[in-house]
Amino acid sequence: MYKVTVLYGTPDDIGAFDRYYDDKHIPIAQRMVGLKRWTVCRFDPAPDGTPPAYHYQAELYTDSRADLELVLESQAGREANADLDNFATGGAVFLFGEEREVPVR
Repeated sequence: MYKVTVLYGTPDDIGAFDRYYDDKHIPIAQRMVGLKRWTVCRFDPAPDGTPPAYHYQAELYTDSRADLELVLESQAGREANADLDNFATGGAVFLFGEEREVPVR
């Protein structure tokens, strides 16, 4: 599968970010048609208490890069991208790549 990983930096107000993402951003992004999978993760400090380098991660999956580009270039994809200015005060990094599974031994 092909995916884009979005890493969100630590926002100015963590509670406001979390509420906005759940209540506003997800409903906007859910209008994107063509995704095969979507996961999110809020990062915790390391076992020694070191804060994470990023606050939050979203991963959006499609069958191919071309399919992902269609999703992101759609009206709903453009609206979701424009919405970042409303809550991602810590910035957002987009990483694109083909995912492959490594066997566990």
